[in-house]
Amino acid sequence: MVLRKEDIMKYFLFFLAIISFVHAGEKKMSIYNFEVDNIDGKNVSMSKYKGKVLLIVNVASECGLTYQYEGLEKLYQAHKNKKFMVLGFPSNQFSNQEPGTDKEIKFFCYTKYNVQFDMFSKIEVNGENTHPLYKFLKKEQGGFLGFDSIKWNFTKFLVNEDGKVIKRYSPSTNPSNIEKDILKLLE
Repeated sequence: MVLRKEDIMKYFLFFLAIISFVHAGEKKMSIYNFEVDNIDGKNVSMSKYKGKVLLIVNVASECGLTYQYEGLEKLYQAHKNKKFMVLGFPSNQFSNQEPGTDKEIKFFCYTKYNVQFDMFSKIEVNGENTHPLYKFLKKEQGGFLGFDSIKWNFTKFLVNEDGKVIKRYSPSTNPSNIEKDILKLLE
């Protein structure tokens, strides 16, 4: 059987139509598909943050990088009226540097650094019990040399207003060094 040029074109268009139909049914994942518990234990849909630029950070109160709370709060205060939010997720997975309860963590953050940005319940960011939000963040922006695991406290993810994970920053990246990237997204 010899196929004519017209037949090949019909089959090709049919194949494209099937692919388009299949992909049209796929749900595009974004951070808005997840739910988290805030620091007071209330369930929050991440869709609450639609239309905002986000800096998502795994935090700890007894870490050598804990001073970054000050820089994170400074960023939040400077840009909160421009649809920007910092989201802090405590984790105790790195040398037990976040041993407190959610209530203790909240008290520490408020009294020591006057944290006003949204804080969430303690989660795991690596391993078998990794929170689904962090599985997604790591999948979207892998780490150094392709290793996805979070290396330490204060790893940061920048998310645009559409819920797309734009960039990942190492724990040692000072929050002030992220400001230029935030400003680009806020334009």
